[in-house]
Amino acid sequence: MKKLLEIKNLKAKVEEKEILKGLNLQINKGEVHVIMGPNGAGKSTLANVIFNNPAYQKTAGKVLFEGNDITNAKVDEIAKAGIFMSFQSPEEISGVSVFNFLKTAKSKITGENVNYFDLKDEIEKDTKGLKMKYEMVNRDLNVGFSGGEKKKNEILQMLILNPKLAILDETDSGLDVDAIKIVSKGISMFKNDDNAVLIITHSSKILQQIKVDFVHILIDGKIVYTGDSTLIKQIEENGYEKFKAGV
Repeated sequence: MKKLLEIKNLKAKVEEKEILKGLNLQINKGEVHVIMGPNGAGKSTLANVIFNNPAYQKTAGKVLFEGNDITNAKVDEIAKAGIFMSFQSPEEISGVSVFNFLKTAKSKITGENVNYFDLKDEIEKDTKGLKMKYEMVNRDLNVGFSGGEKKKNEILQMLILNPKLAILDETDSGLDVDAIKIVSKGISMFKNDDNAVLIITHSSKILQQIKVDFVHILIDGKIVYTGDSTLIKQIEENGYEKFKAGV
């Protein structure tokens, strides 16, 4: 298996508070990884630090993608390298339609002009798979969208931009059962042997219809335990107490 993402002894802080305290993680092509943990453990921080959100400061460690050091790379460079991030709370952008956003983003990532009709056909296929109305792509990005519509729109972006690694930060947050099923279907539509998915969540609902390879328990800024999908049921039944003991 070929390495996609490798994180070595990553430490990071917000303002003056240390959040990540020596985190290690490796993701290979063809894998689905899940990070779970109690609130405040550093799950969303990890996603933001990978993308070099300026609100977070790396203090140690390295982030490698396909063997290249992206520890201090710019956000657009990270996206062009093939990493996508779905936000927990997607931003609303007035004056920019979903279609134009996707067309511009795809052009920037591929470095090529995107054919309008080819993109339209691709979007129509994916919106149908996600049970979205195609008309939504003519609306301003996320403006007036429900919570479920915003999350489906994030998955649509993932499908159209087709990254090598998709990081989904609590994409299931606030969704009802039907919306979670559709989002799960979108992840399955995306997943193949040449890409990978990192799902950050505190709920097991989104994982019920996805084949998960590795589950990591993140507590107090470190991954303290890694197992297979059976770990999800253990957490559902017993919580994180036994893992906290090892911190």
